[in-house]
Amino acid sequence: MKLPNYLVIGLLFLAVGCSDYQKALKTEDPGVKNKLAQSLYEQGKYRKAAQLYEQLKISYRGKPQAERIIFFYANSLLETKNYILAAYEFETFVKAYPKSQKADEAYFLLAHSYYMISPNYSLDQTDTYEALDKLQEFINRYPQSERMDRANAMVEELRIKTEKKGFENAKQYNTIRDYKAAMKALDNFIADNPGTSYREGALFVQFSAATTLAINSVPYKKENRLEDAKSKFENFARLYPESTHMKDAKKLFKDIEQEILTFASN
Repeated sequence: MKLPNYLVIGLLFLAVGCSDYQKALKTEDPGVKNKLAQSLYEQGKYRKAAQLYEQLKISYRGKPQAERIIFFYANSLLETKNYILAAYEFETFVKAYPKSQKADEAYFLLAHSYYMISPNYSLDQTDTYEALDKLQEFINRYPQSERMDRANAMVEELRIKTEKKGFENAKQYNTIRDYKAAMKALDNFIADNPGTSYREGALFVQFSAATTLAINSVPYKKENRLEDAKSKFENFARLYPESTHMKDAKKLFKDIEQEILTFASN
């Protein structure tokens, strides 16, 4: 079967392109590699460009061209979602060339690489905290950067993620019915995250845990625990009178009042 002319031409171009790339990978001439790497990079063919830049790093080590090559290599890795290695290469760049015109951008992309590694809130957040550290380092270093708004938005997103992780961890004690541990963990969470958007939920869960603990307490501890639960409801109602949890909170409070009356009559 005869192929259409446009398809034949396309395949020829592809074959020539692949041939040039294979030759560049094998050649000992860094100039050939560099020229093709730049062309591939500009075409958005970052994976192939990265392979050539990786070789060029060795060829130009210690030479002026290395600054440009390392930056483009790092960015090619970032574009191909090789975030861990990209972060490493950007860090190499900013340490080797702190006064480079690309230093601002490289610091930001270093932080951005860690930001992209940051996992779902339910998983270990080590990489999230690393991203926050790198972003804060960027913000401190380049307060006038045009990338500042984006950096601050990333910080806020990651901060909310770590708060959600902390809140869910603290809530877990209530789920497994370790109410005293839940109250303590939620106290710590609120203290550690004073401006958190999860404060309302944390106070409600804490009140719920205090209520359950009080109602199921042995007699000699019940009175104090009922009063503590009552106090927690009053604090919650004062701070969040329009809370979506208020209906449930009021039901729990009625249980507390009934227990207090029952306890007082015995």
